[in-house]
Amino acid sequence: MKTLVILAHPNLEQSNINRTLASRLETKTDVTIHKLYEVYPDGNIDVEYEQALLLKYDRIVFQFPFYWYSSPSLLKEWQDKVLTYGWAYGSEGNALHGKEFLIATSTGGPETAYQAGGFNHFSMSELVKPFHATANLTGMRFLPIFTVQGVFRLTEDEISE
Repeated sequence: MKTLVILAHPNLEQSNINRTLASRLETKTDVTIHKLYEVYPDGNIDVEYEQALLLKYDRIVFQFPFYWYSSPSLLKEWQDKVLTYGWAYGSEGNALHGKEFLIATSTGGPETAYQAGGFNHFSMSELVKPFHATANLTGMRFLPIFTVQGVFRLTEDEISE
């Protein structure tokens, strides 16, 4: 299965966990890492290129640090520009139907902060519902999220695990 990881991190070199995850994935022959902040430092997204890229893969992964209960701004802009009516959704929009969709995210806070009664009051599965809804609208199958939590407290050994 060919996998496209759309990596959206504005400070990737400063992120031990996201940099490590990307480095590990780059060793896989069936995985392509697409670093949005490197490709589009000016924020000008090439919609036709991005749509053509998506068509080549069976699984789409959004990898990003969890910012303000969502993704970094460039990934949101990418969604707004690339996932167009008539292409990704709508009566004629079926380009992504049948593909798998996965969120791979990291949080600064620990897992206990992301649950009912915790600091943030909601679980990660609740907080990523907009991404799940996007998968539903575009006909993709939403896979369980992959989350690394409490990244600010992880040791180098824990990160490399």
